[in-house]
Amino acid sequence: MRPVALPTAAGGLEAYRIRNAPLSLPAAGSAPPRFNRVAYAAGHVVADARADNDPWIDAAIDWDKTIAFRSYLWDLGFGVAEAMDTAQRGMGLGWSDAQELIRRALAAAKGRPGALIACGAGTDHLAPGPDVSIDDVIGAYETQIEAVERLGGRIILMASRALARAARGPADYERVYDRILSQVKEPVIIHWLGEMFDPALTGYWGDEDHGKAMQTCLDVVAGHADKVDGVKISLLSKEKEIAMRRRLAQGLRMYTGDDFNYAELIDGDPQGYSDALLGIFDAIAPAASAALVKLAADDRAGFHELLAPTVLLSRHVFKAPTRFYKTGVVFLAYLNGLQDHFLMVGGQQSARSLVHLAELFRLADAARVLHDPELAASRMSAVLATGGIA
Repeated sequence: MRPVALPTAAGGLEAYRIRNAPLSLPAAGSAPPRFNRVAYAAGHVVADARADNDPWIDAAIDWDKTIAFRSYLWDLGFGVAEAMDTAQRGMGLGWSDAQELIRRALAAAKGRPGALIACGAGTDHLAPGPDVSIDDVIGAYETQIEAVERLGGRIILMASRALARAARGPADYERVYDRILSQVKEPVIIHWLGEMFDPALTGYWGDEDHGKAMQTCLDVVAGHADKVDGVKISLLSKEKEIAMRRRLAQGLRMYTGDDFNYAELIDGDPQGYSDALLGIFDAIAPAASAALVKLAADDRAGFHELLAPTVLLSRHVFKAPTRFYKTGVVFLAYLNGLQDHFLMVGGQQSARSLVHLAELFRLADAARVLHDPELAASRMSAVLATGGIA
């Protein structure tokens, strides 16, 4: 294999050859593996590169490739967390397209016995502003929940930018969540997305102090334990996640959203463990699947051996500004032949530098998640060529 000329942080070039054999994928037609953790992968959307649109303004989705990617995740044993921030929800993908994505994904899941899927419902069709009231937020949540439930979908209750703007304190959050949770048909997953993922969510649950915010969230959950499946916490702090996990009522799940420390949190400790709902599983699906199989067989050493190099990759993909992690996720899908181009909704392929993508390539090699080394090297070179690196 010819080397790839990768740019370095020091401004030079490195002749880099892929060094590691990729992890094997399951044979076509084989039954999906079974895990002893609930593991959702938040899937990305594939942009339609042939659409004549203005990508910063209009979303154009390649629906066939997008749904095929969900099948790839189901084949590896994952549940699909649909229409979440990994799918650029509220960051290029509007509510109208999110509804179509949810409809198509739920239809695909019905054709696969046992396929696990849950869908994001939020308020992103309601623009935050000084005139938006708490009642407006409630109405927006109700609109999206009704749409998902009408299609037969389970709910992941997403954090609301409009609520973060309109709320004057914890009582407003309690009012909104009490109203919504009293109406949902099935238990939901509550998603607490931190400000490192979306600055507009700073102070969620009514306080910038995460400890105080956590108490409000726990109070809401305790008041509706029969309507809550679990909580997904995305604060990139294993200490905060463990603290909250230990305070959840028995039977409620903690879904880790910590893309920095997921291996340790999923493995757990004598007092419990976290299930998973992670954007990085989109990018490292074969490694994560193989590792979860090891964990189900009580091979913890094998679990960590497989996941340790992916954690280094994930920390790079999710480095600040964390909200641009989606660029790395889609780039890996392109390198691996899971889509034919490196274009994104909103033009967000430009959100990371070529130096960042080059380091991602090195780390993906170390994690053994480049499915076809020849293809990955060729595509890495093609992307670098657009920046004049050959």
